[in-house]
Amino acid sequence: MDIVIINYNAGNVRSVQFALQRLGVAARLTGDAAAIQQADKVIFPGVGEANTTMAFLRERGLDEVIRGLKQPVLGICLGMQLLCQHSEENDTDCLGIIPQDVRRFRPQAGEKIPHMGWNSIRNLGNGIFDPELEGEYVYFVHSYYVEPGPYTIATTDYVQPFSAALHKDNFYATQFHPEKSGGVGAKILEHFLAL
Repeated sequence: MDIVIINYNAGNVRSVQFALQRLGVAARLTGDAAAIQQADKVIFPGVGEANTTMAFLRERGLDEVIRGLKQPVLGICLGMQLLCQHSEENDTDCLGIIPQDVRRFRPQAGEKIPHMGWNSIRNLGNGIFDPELEGEYVYFVHSYYVEPGPYTIATTDYVQPFSAALHKDNFYATQFHPEKSGGVGAKILEHFLAL
């Protein structure tokens, strides 16, 4: 199985590669359009800022490559947000694959932004989740979120309920980092690889 991790202007892509290695899976890091298009599975991870990252993708034509993918795709953290329509982070038009907007947390008294650390996932949909993962804890680092909507397949509460995971067609996405979420994250990655 040919697994590709999109290598672009974002941090944290190597930690996904290492997480897959722990599962016995060799994944290639590449920004090459043909390699991405021909892969069996594509992972679109990242930590960074939406506007500069979208500019980087557009300059290289990778925005159109990602939009055109037909195989299973997993967006992680910034990758999930960029699959959406628009982000409040520097007023950024994103890939528009999932027709939802990304908003900035507006914390109440005592809540810190970014939302950072372990939190539980609930209301799990099918695809990349086992029902027994309901209520399990995964690792988050983010200041922006997607409201629960028709494409939400997991929710988490911080400041308010938000989408911990999304799914539309062949695109799956998690706001949390499965590669940093221990055994729970490993199970989620295994489910994606088995799609």
